[in-house]
Amino acid sequence: MIKSIEKLPAAECPKFLHRVVDGVCGRSPPKMADYGTRWSLTEWMELLDALSAIFRLAVGKNIPDKEVKESLAELDSSYSDAILSCLKARHEEIRQSLVERTNIKVCHHPLALSSDKISTLQTPLLNLSLDIREGGAVRPVSIEMNREELQSLVSSLEGANKVWCTVMESGRESNTMNK
Repeated sequence: MIKSIEKLPAAECPKFLHRVVDGVCGRSPPKMADYGTRWSLTEWMELLDALSAIFRLAVGKNIPDKEVKESLAELDSSYSDAILSCLKARHEEIRQSLVERTNIKVCHHPLALSSDKISTLQTPLLNLSLDIREGGAVRPVSIEMNREELQSLVSSLEGANKVWCTVMESGRESNTMNK
């Protein structure tokens, strides 16, 4: 699926690749709307996943440039060279992001185990991990909650969704009336 990157003009490729690396590093990834209708939604998601995987694997497994280039043999050389150039330029940043992500997973200890009261009650808990976008930056948030708190969250989200749908529907109706 990485071959679909060739739908992008070669001159725009480096900027696009650096935006993909931004996404890998936890910042704002590229937006499909910024690139017109070059790709279908499925192609877009598969392309981002494939490129992210290449960057993560190449850095995480310390794969030599020659092997990375060989894995990109299906691409025109200008695109594979752009990927390698981006990989070299952002290697340390990607590595640091992978280390931080690993540390977050390794250092996560359920809070219920540290509380005698909760552990004796044997209350099942849910760990919910969210990626919150604020001002263009993506920030991970972890929440631990019991069944009642989860039901309350779901009810709140359903209510917010109903309000949003109502607002969107009334906006469509007013646009139709104005025409």
